[in-house]
Amino acid sequence: MDVKVTLKGNLPSRHATEGPERAPHRAFYYAMGLTTEQIHQPFVGVASCWNEAAPCNIALMRQAQVAKKGVAAAGGTPREFCTITVTDGIAMGHQGMKASLPSREVIADSVELTVRGHAYDALIGIAGCDKSLPGMMMVMCRLNIPSIFIYGGSILPGTFKGQPVTIQDVFEAVGKYSVGAMSDDDLEVLEQNACPSAGACGAQFTANTMATVSEAIGLALPYSAGAPAPYEIRDRFCMAAGEQIMDLIKQRLRPRDIVTREALENAAAVVSASGGSTNAALHLPAIAHECGVKFDLFDVAEVFKRTPYIADLKPGGRYVAKDLFEAGGVPLLMKTLLDHGYLHGSCMTVTGRSVAENLKGVRWNDAQDVVRPADRPLLATGGVVGLVGNLAPDGAIVKVAGMSTLAFSGPARCFDGEEACFEAVKQRAYREGDVLVIRYEGPRGGPGMREMLATTAALYGQGTGGKVALITDGRFSGATRGFCVGHVGPEAAVGGPIALVRDGDMIRIDAERGTIDVDVPEAELARRKADWQPRASEFNSGYIWKYAQQVGSARHGAVTHPGAAAEASCYADI
Repeated sequence: MDVKVTLKGNLPSRHATEGPERAPHRAFYYAMGLTTEQIHQPFVGVASCWNEAAPCNIALMRQAQVAKKGVAAAGGTPREFCTITVTDGIAMGHQGMKASLPSREVIADSVELTVRGHAYDALIGIAGCDKSLPGMMMVMCRLNIPSIFIYGGSILPGTFKGQPVTIQDVFEAVGKYSVGAMSDDDLEVLEQNACPSAGACGAQFTANTMATVSEAIGLALPYSAGAPAPYEIRDRFCMAAGEQIMDLIKQRLRPRDIVTREALENAAAVVSASGGSTNAALHLPAIAHECGVKFDLFDVAEVFKRTPYIADLKPGGRYVAKDLFEAGGVPLLMKTLLDHGYLHGSCMTVTGRSVAENLKGVRWNDAQDVVRPADRPLLATGGVVGLVGNLAPDGAIVKVAGMSTLAFSGPARCFDGEEACFEAVKQRAYREGDVLVIRYEGPRGGPGMREMLATTAALYGQGTGGKVALITDGRFSGATRGFCVGHVGPEAAVGGPIALVRDGDMIRIDAERGTIDVDVPEAELARRKADWQPRASEFNSGYIWKYAQQVGSARHGAVTHPGAAAEASCYADI
C-alpha cells in the first residue's frame, strides 16, 4: 500500500522518527499499532491530570479522547499521557496540603520530561484542579512548542434545603457545627448534596480563576473555560482544540508569542474583575518566569489596583461559574473590560487572532446580572488588592470582593503553624478584634505554602468572619472570604518581619491604601531579628525536603528553577 510520508522539517519529533538510524524507534511505534503515515506526521502530546482523587479530575480522560480525535482529524498523531494532581479540597486542613503547591512544579516538570524524552511537537494540556492549571500553562511556556490549554470544567451547584450550595458551604458548616449551630443530620445531608457532578469547585475559587486566566492570557479557545464539566459542549471545545493545534504547528505560533507582558496584564485584569482567587498573584509571576518576563506580585497588584470588580461571583458574590458561562462566558467579561480600556486588545491568542478580533462579535447581554458593565462596577478597585508595609516589605495580597470594610486594626495573636490556630478557633480561644497571625507556612517554611481554608471557613461558620482578621505567609483558598491577608513576604522561615511579631503587637491593615504594618519601632524589630533563630524543618528527605531547598519567594511565584531568562536554548528549537 502506498503511504504518503510527511516530512517533519524542523519539528522535534524528527529526532525520534526520521532516517534509517531511527528504525528501532519506529519499531516501538509499529508495536502500538501506528501506521507509517501516522509515524511521520507531527506528534502532539495530549497531557491530562486525570485521576480518581476528586471530581475535578474524573472527567478529564474522556475529554482527552475527544481532543485526540481532533488532532487525528487534522492530520496529526496524538500521544496521550497523564500526570499527577493534588486536589486541594482533599488535601485541605491536614499535612496533605503541604503537597499542593509543590505539585504545580511536579506537573510542569513531569510534562516537560515526557515531551522532551519522546520529542513531541506540540502539546494539548487538560487540567481540572487548582495547581494543575498553572502547572500546565507553565510547562507550555517552558517548552514553547505550539500549545492549547483545556479546562476540564466546573462542577454544578448542589442544593440544600432548596438553596444552591457549593463546597464553600460545607467548609463553613464545620464552623457552624463546632458552635452548635448545625445538627449532625444537617451536616450529613449537606455533605452528601453539595457536589452533585464531576468538575472543579464551582465558584470563583482558584480553579475557575485560573481557567478564566487561560482565556484572557490567550492559551485557551474562547468560551472553553466556562462550560461545566457535565455539559456535552465540552466535547466540541476539545475537538476544536485538537484541530486548532495543527494550525498552530503550521503557523509556528508558540506560547511565548502569546504570553507577553501585556497578556499577563490582561490575565491579572480578569482576576481582579471577577473577584478571583489570591492564588493568581502567585501563579501569574510563575507563568511569566517561564517566558523570561519580569512580572512579580507588585506588578500583579498594580493591575488589580486599576481594574474594577464587575463579576458578582462566589465566594463574595451570588453566582457560580455555570451562571457566568450561561450569561455569556469569559468573553462577555473580557468584552466590557476591553471596551472600557482595561485590556490590551492586540495580544495574540491560540485562535491565531488577537483578543480584539476574538471579541469583535461578542454582544452585551442585558438580560443577565452576573457581570456588570465595566463603567458601572461593583467596586471601582479590583476584587483582589496588593499590600505592602513594614510587616510585608515583599508584599502581601487580600481578596476584598464582597467585603464592606476595607480597613482593620487589632492586636496580634500569633501561631506557628495552621494547626495551632485552627485548634484555638475550634475552642473559640480568641477575641473579636484580634489579628490572627499564622506563620512558618510559606513556600520554604511550610514547606509548601499551605492554604488556610479550614481555619477561615471555621471563623465564618462561627459568625466571626468579619470580626477578626487573619494574616499568613501561607496561602488562602479561592473559597476564603473575610479579612484574610496571604503571601506575606519575606516569609517567617527566612526571618521576615512576620516571624518577629509578638502577641499584643498592634497590626494595621488598609486595603484602600494598600498597606499592612505592625506598630513596633524599627529598632525593636531589629533587636528581635538579632535574637531570632530559624526553626528546624520536620522534612529532612523526600520531595517536600527537595522543594524546600529550591523554592523561591512568593513575590516571584514560588518557583524552583532559573526560568527562561537563564536558558541557553529552547526545547522547541532542538
